[in-house]
Amino acid sequence: MSDEFMLDTDDLERRMDGAIASLRTEFASLRTGRASASMLEPVMVDAYGSMTPINQVGTVNVPEPRMVTINVWDKSMVGKVEKAIRESGLGINPQLNGTIIMLPIPELNEERRTQLTKVAGQYAEHARVSIRNIRRDGMDQIKKAKGAGDLSEDDQKIWESEVQEITNKYIARIDEQLETKQAEIMQV
Repeated sequence: MSDEFMLDTDDLERRMDGAIASLRTEFASLRTGRASASMLEPVMVDAYGSMTPINQVGTVNVPEPRMVTINVWDKSMVGKVEKAIRESGLGINPQLNGTIIMLPIPELNEERRTQLTKVAGQYAEHARVSIRNIRRDGMDQIKKAKGAGDLSEDDQKIWESEVQEITNKYIARIDEQLETKQAEIMQV
C-alpha cells in the first residue's frame, strides 16, 4: 500500500460503533412486555420551555416486573409528564397518584408484537443506512486520493475491499441484534 495515503479505518469503525450504540438505545426503548426504565428514554417533556428527557424531571423506578413509576420532582410538571407519556406512542396508560405516575405494562398481544418487530426492523434499517453513509465517506476519501495521484489503482482496490470488509462486519452485527430483539419481542 502507498506510504502517502493512509485511510483512518479506526475513525470509520468508531463512527460505525456509534451507529450500533444508537441502535441499542432505540432497541432498549421498545417494549417487550417487561418493565424497564430505558423504555422512557425517547420520551421528552415540555419542561420550562424546552424539551427535556423524563429522567431530568423525576426519578424513574421499576418496582416490579410489570410496573414503572416516575416520581416527578415538581408538582406542576406531573400533567406535562403524563401528557408526554400518553402522546409517546408507547401504548401505556399512566395512572396518577399525587406526584407519582405509575405505568402498568400490559401484556403484549400478537398484533402489537408484530408491530414492534416491524419498528425494530425500521430502527435496524436506519442503522444500516448510517453504516452505508460512513462506508461512502471512506470510499470518497479513497477516490479523492486516487484522483490526486496519491494512490495507485491496486492500492485503491485494497483500501476499498478493507472498507467493504469493515462495513460487512457491522451490517452483520446489526442483523444479529435485530434477530435477537425480534425474538425477544415475539417471546410470550
